[in-house]
Amino acid sequence: MNKLLMVLLALQLTGCATARTLDAAQPGAPVVYAGTRLDLYAINGGCCAKDRFGAEAPAYPHVDLPASALLDTLLLPLSVLTVLGVGFNATGGL
Repeated sequence: MNKLLMVLLALQLTGCATARTLDAAQPGAPVVYAGTRLDLYAINGGCCAKDRFGAEAPAYPHVDLPASALLDTLLLPLSVLTVLGVGFNATGGL
């Protein structure tokens, strides 16, 4: 049972809509709950996910939806700050 869970988790991370939209950088694309919105767009038969979200929809959006909703919720503070225009100029080293 644990091995099956690990395989499903690995497959989920490779096709996660939230992970796909994090680096999409599509002008005008949704930022807040972007992965969840991408899944819902695909479930409702949206035709042009790449044009709207800057990322392709996962092959199984019904399976991806709960994980994307959870990850989008965890990333919500950063998403809101991004929408408000607050940037982080983090650099490494001394």
